[in-house]
Amino acid sequence: MSTPTPLHPTSPRTVRLSPEDNVVVAVDPIVPGATVEGVTASARVPRGHKFAVVTIPEGAPIRKFGQIIGFASRAIAPGEWVHEHNVGLGEDKGDFARDYRFCEEAKPVAMVPETQRATFEGYRRADGRVGTRNYVGVLTSVNCSATVARFIAEEARRSGLLDEFPGIDGIIPLTHGTGCGYDIQGEGADILKRTLWGYAANPNMGGVIMVGLGCEGLQIDRWKRAYGIEESETFRSFTIQDTGGTRRTIEAGVAALREMLPAVAKAKRETVPASELMLALQCGGSDGYSGITANPALGAAVDRLVSEGGTAILSETPEIYGAEHLLTARAATPEIGHKLVEMIHWWEAYTARNGGEMNNNPSPGNKAGGLTTILEKSLGATAKGGTTTLQGVYRYAEPVTAKGFVYMDTPGFDPVAATGQVAGGANVLCFTTGRGSAYGCKPTPSIKLATNSEMYRRMQDDMDIDCGDVLDGVSIEEKGRQIFETILRVASGERTKSEGFGYGDAEFVPWQIGAVM
Repeated sequence: MSTPTPLHPTSPRTVRLSPEDNVVVAVDPIVPGATVEGVTASARVPRGHKFAVVTIPEGAPIRKFGQIIGFASRAIAPGEWVHEHNVGLGEDKGDFARDYRFCEEAKPVAMVPETQRATFEGYRRADGRVGTRNYVGVLTSVNCSATVARFIAEEARRSGLLDEFPGIDGIIPLTHGTGCGYDIQGEGADILKRTLWGYAANPNMGGVIMVGLGCEGLQIDRWKRAYGIEESETFRSFTIQDTGGTRRTIEAGVAALREMLPAVAKAKRETVPASELMLALQCGGSDGYSGITANPALGAAVDRLVSEGGTAILSETPEIYGAEHLLTARAATPEIGHKLVEMIHWWEAYTARNGGEMNNNPSPGNKAGGLTTILEKSLGATAKGGTTTLQGVYRYAEPVTAKGFVYMDTPGFDPVAATGQVAGGANVLCFTTGRGSAYGCKPTPSIKLATNSEMYRRMQDDMDIDCGDVLDGVSIEEKGRQIFETILRVASGERTKSEGFGYGDAEFVPWQIGAVM
């Protein structure tokens, strides 16, 4: 990536990301008549958007990051604004074929010597995994018990149950909109069961209460048998019907919490290696700067975490579409690469049978921020995963067992995607945003990375790190170091901006798939 050219009233700053590119990105707004790389602008180009620096014939590829992001839907002259009005995916001209080059770029990771590895202060659980928070969750088997679960958590907070347990981060009701009305043997039921188990087992959970109605499709007793769960001092379950209705269930839930909290409070932070971190990678409200600043900087932090022996989970399959060949080339084995390609094909069929298309992304906000096609958005999003070898590919909410950089199949919708990653075991999360997402996550703390300084200043109460200074000369490596050090502090207990607001109770959104009947 080249350094932005100096700011001048008639020569705004731009960034060329690769010598092969035929467009540059506007760091500052470009006005008609301004000169950019020896080319005179013929139209206004908003900040974060693209500007043609050579003639691009109709049907020719548009290149950014040295990769194809679309095709000219008509001839584009030097000096033109390049966006939706003159760029498409080229379906009528053969469109975009990817060369997956399985495993060609896989390489050994240079590990940090054990004596030099970073540490943080975490909660070592009985199964050996390490938490960064110590929550009690009130989960539900079905939407029909959601209100009662919220009532239990509200009554516990109102009564001051936590006052004598400062080492417990909170009691969170994790409710959802399904659990019945579908094929209980189908894919949708399997996803929900995996997700609920993943949250119950996440190392950031010190204790769990599961509340059901009683007659629902997802039966708590069957779910417990499937995962070998037994009632204990840190796990309790009951149903509204068996307990005797709403009031008695609330009373039973609060009583169970009162009995559980002393056991949860026994957990104490201790010094543990950074290899115990499992980092979820998210981006939302992306803009034209995402793939230039915050995403590659987060990728640099991921490379550092992997070299420390930790794990990072990239997700959002519709938002790596068109860039998946960069991941298959890094796959440790052909099987891992083929598994990712099979997921891409599943999504193509899934969107087609629902009357959609993969390029329904970017969103209107993404486009206003400068992203034109899903290919462009995906290339930027993939940068969050750094450069190391892809060590595994997982289905939604599957337990992540591999160390290093891995991939999980999820939708692109941020709360659904993050829910799957947390169910997979993520104990900390980094979320890049250009337009300004206000997302938070419980039980896993979410660190918000702003892609541009203007938005960071406007939404400073929500943003943890400003990555816009990369455009002012801060190196990707230095910003990656800052992100990594912030991850360690947050994992040790430092509160993120979203935690300060209390975000996270409503962001538990399991992927609902299949027919609702």
